[in-house]
Amino acid sequence: MAAEPTLIAVAHGSRDPRSAATVSACVELIRAVRPDLDVRLAFLDLSAPSVEQVVDVVAAQGATHAVVVPLLLGSAFHARVDLPGILAAAAARHPRLRLTQADVLGADPRLVSALRDRVRAACGSHALGSLGVAVAAVGSSSPEANARTARVARLLAAETGWRTEICFATTEPSVGHALSRLRDSGAARMLVAPWFLAPGLLTDRLAAQASAVVHAEVLGAHPALADIVWDRYDAAVNDTLVLSA
Repeated sequence: MAAEPTLIAVAHGSRDPRSAATVSACVELIRAVRPDLDVRLAFLDLSAPSVEQVVDVVAAQGATHAVVVPLLLGSAFHARVDLPGILAAAAARHPRLRLTQADVLGADPRLVSALRDRVRAACGSHALGSLGVAVAAVGSSSPEANARTARVARLLAAETGWRTEICFATTEPSVGHALSRLRDSGAARMLVAPWFLAPGLLTDRLAAQASAVVHAEVLGAHPALADIVWDRYDAAVNDTLVLSA
């Protein structure tokens, strides 16, 4: 029987060591769910090992199929252009290795529930009934990508009843704008909830821009993450089997 495909979890990468440490903890959590499968971590940029390096190693070790799961919260340039280009070049180098790109994590309701958990942890014993949450994401040059991300704030509001607003670290609306809107809507207490997998320069920027309010922790190694990654992996494997039939 052929071995199960290798899972290559691909993160964005950062010069901030906290980011790589957090992503490594995420991958350890993913690996622990199916310890019998080969799970690798790779980065698109700024951190090592690169996607190219990991694919080269996997191919050299004789793997015939690898499923690449982007640990990305949005489906923008990195997922639609950057990573597919890298994988196409790698496939040309290694014609005996099939590379299948799985779907991004996206605004999966389970991750929205993980965001809820981070908010609750940050609030401690405080009442949450009149809470206003500024959901802070990276932001994109694509209005369509930002509109998809804005869905996270709506899902969080629907699940919890909290007042929510979306904001971005790299484009408008800013965190200050989101907090102003929450204040105007009657929120008695406000909090920033980072829609980020790991900490880094952008979460620090958000903290500096809104230093007067509490910031929840990033999503990080939440148990829901492992479930979603394996669901993305299984869906990609099943799609491959259907196409091969």
